[in-house]
This record gives sequence, structure tokens and C-alpha cells, in this order.
Amino acid sequence: MEQAAPAKQNLWGGGKSPFNVEYGKTMMWYFLMSDAFTFGAFLISYGTIRFSSHAWPDPNHVFRSFPFIGEMNVPLAFVTLMTFILIMSSVTMVLAVHAGHQRNKKEVVKWMIFTIIGGLMFLGCQAWEWWHLHHQGAWWGSNPFINIDGTPANINFTNLFFTITGFHGFHVFSGVIINIVMLIMTLNNVFEKRGSYLMIEKAGLYWHFVDLVWVFVFTCFYLF
Repeated sequence: MEQAAPAKQNLWGGGKSPFNVEYGKTMMWYFLMSDAFTFGAFLISYGTIRFSSHAWPDPNHVFRSFPFIGEMNVPLAFVTLMTFILIMSSVTMVLAVHAGHQRNKKEVVKWMIFTIIGGLMFLGCQAWEWWHLHHQGAWWGSNPFINIDGTPANINFTNLFFTITGFHGFHVFSGVIINIVMLIMTLNNVFEKRGSYLMIEKAGLYWHFVDLVWVFVFTCFYLF
């Protein structure tokens, strides 16, 4: 009797990539790399236009308002608060991933809730900033601010600002939705049944990427 052919081996090594990294995590890294190229193209375009212009609006003058307070003598105070909130949400995400490694459901739930709250707070801050700038007359195709040398500014500043910060805000919003889904799955014991909280780690990679990109956006628009 002819011997049965051996079963085909999984080329990914039982869910592992050729780099000995779990397949889903590898795909997440590929996605983040492609997304980084998109953000890079946006920021390179910004830098090219910014430094080829003879003058540009002063961010210390443009971004000096604070909710319920109005104009402040301390510039960039509100965006500094936004940045702090987003960075702290990254810290809570690290703690959620660490709790997942320990299979501590209670701690995962707690830190995921804090991460989601941080993301929602950041989005709320960004929404207020957009509303305030729009109230001042700033929007796509409209720039009410003057250049630092007193000359009228063109619309490149506002067009780039709303496009790039809006694209980043969409990523934050997507990250919040992903984190809410991860929280619901945790509460429903999905990861306990799987015996692994690896999905929390994958969501964490995306969230850290969003936070890292904000550092570059913050540097480009608010510091230069």
C-alpha cells in the first residue's frame, strides 16, 4: 500500500514570519512603514514649501489661545497640553501591553480605558483648536495671519496645517476605535480563551506610531 504523503508544512512556521515574528505583527509593521512614508511625504512637502518661502506666520502668535482663557502670554501652552495628553496615553498603552503579557485582564481593562480617554481628550483638544482657528478665519484656502515680517501670508500655511493635522487626527480617531474594540474583546474574555493578549500588543504598535508621528507634526508646525 502506498504511503500517504506527509502534510505540507506551514511556510510561515506555524504563524511565524521568516523573521521569527508573529505573522500579524509583521503585517502591522509593514502597514506602519507604508503609513510612515505617507506622513513623510506630507512633512517633506511642508518643509520644502516652508523653507522656500521668504516669510511664514509666527507659531508663537498663531497658537497662543487657551480654552476659557483666551489669548495667553505663554505661547503654545494649549498644544503642549495636547502633546502631554497624547504622550501619557502612550504610557498607559505600554502598561496595558505589559498587563497583557502577564494575562492580567483587570489591569488590561483599566489601562485600556485610560488610553481611550487620553485619545478622546486629544481629539477634543484638536477639535477645539480647529474651531478656534476657523472662528479666526483660518481654513483651507483662507489664511488671516500675517507673516513674521509683517507681510501678508499666503494660504500654504493653513492648507498644510489642516491637511496634515487632520490626517493625523484621523489616525488618532482610528486608534481610539481600535482600542475600544480591543477593550470590548478583553471584557468578553476573547483573549483569555485564546490564551494570548497579542492583539493588545498589535494595537499598541499602532498607537505608539500615532504618538511618534505627532512629535514630528508638533515640531514642524508649532516650533518652526
